[in-house]
Amino acid sequence: MHHLTFDNRYARLGDRFSVAVLPEPLDNPRLLIVSPAAAALLGADPASLQSAECIAQINGQADFPGTEPRAMVYAGHQFGAYNPRLGDGRGLLLGEVTHANGERWDLHLKGSGQTPFSRMGDGRAVLRSSIREFLASEHLAALGIPTTRALALIGSDTKVFRERQESAALLLRLAPSHLRFGHFEYFYYNRQHAELKQLAKWALREYYPQCADFTEMLREIISRTAYLIALWQAYGFCHGVMNTDNMSLLGLTFDFGPYAFLDDFNQNHICNHSDDSGRYSFNNQVPIAHWNLTALAQCFTPFIAVDKLRELLQDFLPQYQTQYLQRMRLRLGLYDEEPSDGVLIQNLLSLMQQSASDYNNFFRHLSEQPAEAALVHLRDGFIDLKGFDAWSRDYLKRCNNDARNENKRQAQMQAVNPKYILRNYLAQQAISAAEQGDYQPLNELFNLLSRPFEQQPGKAHYAARPPDWGRHLSISCSS
Repeated sequence: MHHLTFDNRYARLGDRFSVAVLPEPLDNPRLLIVSPAAAALLGADPASLQSAECIAQINGQADFPGTEPRAMVYAGHQFGAYNPRLGDGRGLLLGEVTHANGERWDLHLKGSGQTPFSRMGDGRAVLRSSIREFLASEHLAALGIPTTRALALIGSDTKVFRERQESAALLLRLAPSHLRFGHFEYFYYNRQHAELKQLAKWALREYYPQCADFTEMLREIISRTAYLIALWQAYGFCHGVMNTDNMSLLGLTFDFGPYAFLDDFNQNHICNHSDDSGRYSFNNQVPIAHWNLTALAQCFTPFIAVDKLRELLQDFLPQYQTQYLQRMRLRLGLYDEEPSDGVLIQNLLSLMQQSASDYNNFFRHLSEQPAEAALVHLRDGFIDLKGFDAWSRDYLKRCNNDARNENKRQAQMQAVNPKYILRNYLAQQAISAAEQGDYQPLNELFNLLSRPFEQQPGKAHYAARPPDWGRHLSISCSS
């Protein structure tokens, strides 16, 4: 990746915002997987990452020209409680790349060793969590959901201890920015309002140049967050740890921990086994996003009147509902909008909840046949047959108003309803094989999930409902 041009803008903010740290190399590093789609964002040849020189550069064993590794400082509300000093405890912002097309990308390491913010930790990431983040980042991108990206995953012989001894790994990820809500909280609660204003002005100039002031920037952040959460809910994605330090200023899915896509539909699903109260359950993601935005808005009280901030925050839920209904109409193949669509969608979800229906498979199967035939096929999967029949009649009435021919309608539905989804048991199978030194299942799963909407011959088993052992896997934050 010799052609990369670095312009490290965040480093120039100074030592109050980040600290210079060099990565600690892993033992016997080896490239496990690369994302060609992520490499294309940099204009890089994926093969270039396979060279021994490039692996050594990513691992910190050799000079990576142009980089200025920095550990960023930030704070955050974690499960509702404020933690005054977090920061990149196992990550490093290597530098910021400017692409020939004008796009800018952070190169960020995860698992690169101790920093001043490691808080007694070893600064490492384990192989299993790194695989999960790599797969989720690129799968969400393929689904069209805003997210950070995963460029390359490095394995090693370095051992670390969590619940057990595990192998350390290193993830090289990309994002237009790694700024979090927690960056602003750090300076606000430390009463460093000069630095807070400096950071806000920098973010306005670098990431929201279309906005005239802080008010317009915050309005755009709220809008982007509403869009993100609408897509999470529409596709059944559970983040699991929606702390404010895991919320992106650009509305990206950020910092993957115990995430999950819904298998059986359960609006109360909790994917993080450490979340005893269900604070970050699937159904709570909408109000928690609003709560987090309120925490961010609090940081702007030195610059924006409180009444104006409240007015801005009132836009979140209507924007979320608009975006959510729009995506759900597409998933159901509804051609236009009707006031009763919200009720139609909620009635379907209630039936799915009662019957523990496979969430994403329902929509895909609905798209693979004409509406009436598909409903006959799907009917046997529901407990309340009278309720499903009533819903089917309402749905068919909506479909009968469609001006498209059936083939076009199905094709457009299939373009938004994935055939394949990243189920936890599929990720676990790839992880188990990788921990034994077999990376073929990881690469095969990655290639499949990179084209989630396409019918891929010989891959039907990936679209099946999970086996009993894989239905309710317990995922922790430990990585």
